[in-house]
Amino acid sequence: MITIINYGCGNIKAIQNVFHKLSIPTKIATTISDLEGAEKLVLPGVGAFDYAMQKLMDSGMFDKINELVLINKIPVIGICVGVQLMAKSSEEGKLAGLGWVDATVKRFDESKLNSKVHLPHMGWNDVHPVKNSPLFKGLEQEARFYFLHSYYIDSDNTEQILAKSDYAGDFVCAVNHNNVYGVQFHPEKSHHFGVKLLENFAKEI
Repeated sequence: MITIINYGCGNIKAIQNVFHKLSIPTKIATTISDLEGAEKLVLPGVGAFDYAMQKLMDSGMFDKINELVLINKIPVIGICVGVQLMAKSSEEGKLAGLGWVDATVKRFDESKLNSKVHLPHMGWNDVHPVKNSPLFKGLEQEARFYFLHSYYIDSDNTEQILAKSDYAGDFVCAVNHNNVYGVQFHPEKSHHFGVKLLENFAKEI
């Protein structure tokens, strides 16, 4: 059972539809009781960092989610702002992040962007896995995903970096620490590439 956390920020239905096409059962969690029996979690997110973090804290599920991830070691994947919330902090806001991965969230340096490249980073881009991971099984070559963001998760801890992409220079677009996974792109908008990645999360992790 895949439990998708609905705290008011994310493409809940689009993510659920992908799992439905794969015949993988899902559950939407809006309360603590909805989290009971969760086997795997999806933490989506759109919008600004502080807004999303505050919504998560106000959802009533915050402590339970931390318990499931940090103590029970339930596999979780963060998507877009969802992965940013997993970092320690963000240049976009003042609130602390979840701290599940050794990373901070940074804004693209606009001084490095040329006239053809601007913010937000929007559209399809190549994703290059930098280490073997079940999340990218079958996606090691020519994988492309849909992005929409001006901030990205950045880490000096190379052990936690799964994949990078290029937007006026390389940036981290996927991370992993123990049972915690996160991607900056939107697999639910990335056609067969995204379907494969979410299937890998459901079946390989």
